[in-house]
Amino acid sequence: ETRTRAEALAAEVGSKHLDVKIDTVVTALTGLFATITGRVPRFKTQGGSPSENLALQNIQARLRMVIAFLLAQLLPWVRGTSGFLLVLGSANVDEGLRGYLTKYDCSSADINPIGGISKSDIRRFLKWGALNLGYPTLAEVEAAPPTAELEPITENHRQTDEEDMGMSYDELSLFGRLRKVARCGPVSMYHKLRHEWAGKHTPKEIAEKVKKFFLYYSMNRHKMTTMTPSYHAENYSPDDNRFDLRQFLYNVRWPWQFRRMDEAVEADQAVIDEKLQKQLDQMPGFF
Repeated sequence: ETRTRAEALAAEVGSKHLDVKIDTVVTALTGLFATITGRVPRFKTQGGSPSENLALQNIQARLRMVIAFLLAQLLPWVRGTSGFLLVLGSANVDEGLRGYLTKYDCSSADINPIGGISKSDIRRFLKWGALNLGYPTLAEVEAAPPTAELEPITENHRQTDEEDMGMSYDELSLFGRLRKVARCGPVSMYHKLRHEWAGKHTPKEIAEKVKKFFLYYSMNRHKMTTMTPSYHAENYSPDDNRFDLRQFLYNVRWPWQFRRMDEAVEADQAVIDEKLQKQLDQMPGFF
């Protein structure tokens, strides 16, 4: 389906298109690893460990980058022209903030046109482009579940970004705006979401979501020190931190902030329980 959409979109915009299968290169690399170590890594759907599963995904992701740069350098020569092509990156703001990308994968490029735009804004643009630019395939791209397509598809498993991340892109966009625009840390983000998500999630659920975001946000700050330059058009764009690398030293456990959040959860839940008890006390008795 992805290949079909890519080919159709290339035809609509009038660009040259190549369908490149990287299976032989991936097999060669895993074969080299097996020769060196005597061990053959497996995906989790094949009984492999999380480390094996992640490593096999990262091999594919990084090979995409290597092959893209090879083609960009030599395709003009193949076609009898001079110069070289630029490689475009495909990581968006939300993936950068969450760290949901492989270091030196297809997020590594010459320039990233969507690196300063959130997933939710990109999806809105795709819908608009399908209707107003004459590229109807963009609507199919927008409607497709986002997926890295790095794990084997089985009868019981189909990889999706949101399942991998443990949060939706809408939630991630909101976390990103609160972090980058509102300058929220874990505690202030929890308090803001407590009001915004009142009735939708319990205080504990909100705290868990905020903790998960800040865990991965801090754990993956080192990736932002190598990100491809992007076109920054929004106030939530992440700084590439080219000259300020301190963020990759974050304590990923956030001990003080997470402890304060737990205290706030207890206090908020006590208020909810007290209101509920008053409502029960005011109800007529049953006989």
